[in-house]
Amino acid sequence: MASAISSQSRIFLLGVLVTLSLVWSDALRAQDAASLPDYVIEKFGMPPPIPEGPLSEDLQAAVQVAFVDAVTQSGWGGDQTAALETIVASKDPRLAWLISDLMRFAGRAELNVLLASAASDLLGTTLQIHNAWGLVTDHLIAWDIPAPPDYLAVKRSIYTSIIPGWDRIFVEGDIDWRHVSWGGVLIDDRPHDKTDEVCNCIPAADNPEVVSAKDATWPDDDDIVFGITVNGESRAYPRQIMEVREMVNDTLGGRDLGIPYCTLCGAAQAYFTDELPEGVERPILRTSGLLIRSNKVMYDLNTYSVFDTFLGHAVTGPLAEKGLQLKQATVVTTDWGTWKKAHPDTTVLVERLALGRDPDFRNGRDANGPIFPIGDVDPRLPVHEDVIGAITASGKPVAFQRSTALVALTRGEEIVFENVRLELDAGGIKAVDADGSDIGSHQAFWFAWSQFHPQTALWSQ
Repeated sequence: MASAISSQSRIFLLGVLVTLSLVWSDALRAQDAASLPDYVIEKFGMPPPIPEGPLSEDLQAAVQVAFVDAVTQSGWGGDQTAALETIVASKDPRLAWLISDLMRFAGRAELNVLLASAASDLLGTTLQIHNAWGLVTDHLIAWDIPAPPDYLAVKRSIYTSIIPGWDRIFVEGDIDWRHVSWGGVLIDDRPHDKTDEVCNCIPAADNPEVVSAKDATWPDDDDIVFGITVNGESRAYPRQIMEVREMVNDTLGGRDLGIPYCTLCGAAQAYFTDELPEGVERPILRTSGLLIRSNKVMYDLNTYSVFDTFLGHAVTGPLAEKGLQLKQATVVTTDWGTWKKAHPDTTVLVERLALGRDPDFRNGRDANGPIFPIGDVDPRLPVHEDVIGAITASGKPVAFQRSTALVALTRGEEIVFENVRLELDAGGIKAVDADGSDIGSHQAFWFAWSQFHPQTALWSQ
């Protein structure tokens, strides 16, 4: 009888422990979800419980075999599969970040299936195999899953073993390495003013050749251009060229500029790269071949300092140590016919810089949404809605829906938010200060502006 009671007690206690375990798991999920917006839970579901602290020695060994050894030594084999099983058994969703990083370079379909299944188990969800890498990474970003211990060191091993030239890029800094992924091209590390040299990269253009508006016969009047005016001198950067180059280092109106264009974000920006703090050499901006939440990652060729492309400040390297923040000039998105009529003295880049290509990716490859992982998107506007973005004198980011603002301005209505006022310029829109001075606005897709300015205000009539 005593033995029977003892057995029943054990069963009872086991049931209590299982119940408590489930309750604790639900509590962890609730705690993890508490800081997430409702629209994230609605789209991605509840996040898994997330442990804290270091990895066990067994897990550290498994990470070494599955992720480091796989790319630096042996490739994928039985040891890696066994190590991946150990990782999945840990139920630690933080390790799904490393699976995501490896999936970006996994060429074999069967390996992708294996990695996708492992990530699904760690995240407690079922993901489609089609675009599994994107789905895994979207969930990780949206749920804000923390990185595992020593994440950068392992990620660096993966990336630098596969793509040469990134060894000086993957360093500690004010950058969220979880969100960095490969854009599918190599780093542009050609010397300054050597941009005619062929590269297996997105080729920047340094000091590009230009012609006057009257001598420019190649652009059609309805071609989209990015117009910049500095100290009374205007220049048009045709989208056909910027789609191919994505980065220009130029001089306009006596000022040096670095001009990145992110096709994925619909954003051309212009940064002054002169009048810098003492001891800082002019940054020569290049495309790294990396993306962060679908925005290009640019870096300085001289110091290999990485910049936040959307915000213009250095986040790694010597320039980050100096706290370098580049000042932004206004970029007006319009068409060539309207720009040259409003700015008859404008120059424009020559046709040969398009390298014989006439691409227009804007409504092609990513018409159904961003093709790279971005996680969650503020639902106040559609992801690809065009906005004009600016920063107020108080430091508040504000976005203006371009379509609505254009109608209002055309009617003669005033659009003002704090000190920021919108104006029409050559068929496009720019933001100016209360005194009419330039404050460095530009156009972008809503998903990009709202991601890099998560506290942005959204103007409404």
